Amino acid sequence: MVELKNKKIIHLIEEVTIYGRKSNEKTLMAKIDTGATRSSIDTRLASELKLGPIIMTKLIKSAHGNSLRPIIKAKLKIADIVMDTNFTLADRKHMKYKVLIGANTMKNNGFLIDPSQK
Repeated sequence: MVELKNKKIIHLIEEVTIYGRKSNEKTLMAKIDTGATRSSIDTRLASELKLGPIIMTKLIKSAHGNSLRPIIKAKLKIADIVMDTNFTLADRKHMKYKVLIGANTMKNNGFLIDPSQK
C-alpha cells in the first residue's frame, strides 16, 4: 500500500516560476525529468534573471557526453511550493524547455510524477 500523505502530484510538463535578483522573476513551462539527477537552466535565462553566484562546478553526464558545469542556487516555485534548489547552467537554446527539473528538486520536496498528463 502506498500512502500519498504530504505529496504533491505534478506532471511531465509543469508551469514553474524562477525568482531572480531585484524582483526579477519568470514563469514558464519546464520539463520534469525523473532520469535527470540534477535540475538545469538555460544560461541566457539565468543571466536575464541575474541568478548566481556560481557555488560549485560538477562533472555532468548527459546524452551529449560529459561536461563540467557551473551550479547555482535559485528560488523556484512548482505547484504552489516555493523552494531553493540547485541548477546546473547549460546551453538549452535549441531545446523546447529552458528549464529541466531533475530528481534533486523532486525528491527533496515531496513530489510525485503523474505521466498520464502534460
